[in-house]
Amino acid sequence: MSDAKNELGILARRRIEAEIIKPIYQILVREIGKERAQAVIGEAIENAAIEAGKNFAAQEPNGADLQSFAALQYLWEKDDALQVKVIYQDEQHFDYDVTRCRYAEMYHQMGLGEIGHLLSCARDSQFIVGYAPEVELQRSQTIMSGAPCCDFRYAAKAQGEKK
Repeated sequence: MSDAKNELGILARRRIEAEIIKPIYQILVREIGKERAQAVIGEAIENAAIEAGKNFAAQEPNGADLQSFAALQYLWEKDDALQVKVIYQDEQHFDYDVTRCRYAEMYHQMGLGEIGHLLSCARDSQFIVGYAPEVELQRSQTIMSGAPCCDFRYAAKAQGEKK
């Protein structure tokens, strides 16, 4: 991961992905309807997010946990993609609000606002499943859905607690 800081930022990657997904989504809507098209895209993106989480976790020399996850946040913030206000952080919690989301802005500008939550927001809860299954994300609102901020609340589950 030493080269990660020099790699293409996640915002730029998401734009490239969205440019590929957009025509596929349009054809799916035509062929199977909007609801099914969104279900297909959503399932594919969520599965990819779990795998990405597992791949990131495999690169953690001391194992993946909430603290190593918090240390990775710069990747999503690269290129001024997010404006973040950390609310609380300790060994068991990582709580923050996103007050500006260029991912949401980009999807709306690309005409993909109706599936932006699938292309971006839905990844968050699934990435952590792959990365550190003992960590849980609670989020009640997103900028993508029109809220003033996204409220990310990550918590390490107590030992022995099942999801």
